[in-house]
Amino acid sequence: MLFTLLAFGIALGLLITFHEFGHYAVARYFGVRVERFSVGFGRILLQRTDQHGTQWALSAIPLGGYVKMLDTAGADASPQERAQAFDAKPLWQRSLVVGAGPAANLVLAVVLYALLNWAGYQEPTAIIATPPEQSLAAQAGLHGGEQITAVDGAPVASWNQLRWQLLNPLADGGRVSLEALSESGARRDYTLDLVATDIAEEKNDPLAELGLTLALPRARVTEVLADSAGEQGGLQAGDVIVGIEDIREPDPTTLVDLVSRHADQPLSVQVSREGTELSFFVTPRAEQDEDGLTVGRIGVMLGADLPMTLVRHGLFDGLSKATTRTMETAGLSLRMLGRMVTGQASLRNLSGPVTIADYAGQTARAGWVSYISFMALISVSIGILNLLPIPMLDGGHLFFYAIEALRGGRPIPEHWRERGHRIGLSILLTLMFLAIFNDFARLFSP
Repeated sequence: MLFTLLAFGIALGLLITFHEFGHYAVARYFGVRVERFSVGFGRILLQRTDQHGTQWALSAIPLGGYVKMLDTAGADASPQERAQAFDAKPLWQRSLVVGAGPAANLVLAVVLYALLNWAGYQEPTAIIATPPEQSLAAQAGLHGGEQITAVDGAPVASWNQLRWQLLNPLADGGRVSLEALSESGARRDYTLDLVATDIAEEKNDPLAELGLTLALPRARVTEVLADSAGEQGGLQAGDVIVGIEDIREPDPTTLVDLVSRHADQPLSVQVSREGTELSFFVTPRAEQDEDGLTVGRIGVMLGADLPMTLVRHGLFDGLSKATTRTMETAGLSLRMLGRMVTGQASLRNLSGPVTIADYAGQTARAGWVSYISFMALISVSIGILNLLPIPMLDGGHLFFYAIEALRGGRPIPEHWRERGHRIGLSILLTLMFLAIFNDFARLFSP
């Protein structure tokens, strides 16, 4: 729990602070007086005032931060102080200051994705398992074992890239073409006719419903216990089990299940050792499990032999792909929000702080690649959500400024602005209630 909260706090604190720094940087550029930049909320723990009069503060609650500007100069303010007030700036400058926060989140997402692209990371190769007979994948002619190399002409290097390339076609529906290499190395094209799917629903995997699942890893022997049935049969650490009895390419679960059901019965085992396929007979020994049942065991430790692909891009290509990924993620987020508003997608897809914290902990445990990808995704989400035309959000302020521009530069009357803020607060509280309700519904669902 502590690790999850720490991962959540670091991610949210960094993303919101960067958002606020966007506001700060553009405000300072246009000469707006920034009275305080706080990392965190609540009681101030440390503070320092710079030469511009800005108080830099570290506050007690490290879940983001805020920027406090001089909104309106007092009646006794000097001409210089009036010129530094936010409301004294031209409409276009105020709009840029407000829009700089969401823009900073999108820029941060590009940077995070680019860092991943430049550093390189290992991902499972896009080799698919045998699809169910009536699935779209099977109807298209896929048999399993094929490596998907492109989606609609866009190259695919890994399973995660395959999933990403299929998100838009799955959300919108339509025909999509897959290019694949068979196990023999022959190249073939396949066509899937997709129906628009609610890709955000957690209860189903949309790719699995098409019949596209990652091929299960083969079983690799990581350790052979001394004087075990496996050692006596000839198994060695590093062997990859490519066959047992009539099962080819068994995954670890299948292998363990088969061995446990054949106590004191010799099994034919084929392994790949340094590129050479060898055959052995191994007789599992009868032992008692924790429930007192007799099971077969061969005394070896198993790991997963999953084909992996190193994904790495050069300086400009990595930056280009990071920008494209950010824009595609933003577009997908907007489409899903639009579908929720129109009733085409369920409001159960809204996630609140509990779910986000859980994902933060899971990705942090999975490694730095997953955690940075998670932060990039949340950064895009923060940027897009803040651009929604809801009063009290950045997008709401921009909406008011658009009306002000249509009114020839005349500000919206204060009473209308206050009504808008009350409506915006009601909308945000309702959305927060739904998100937290969904969090606990997921938490306590079977």
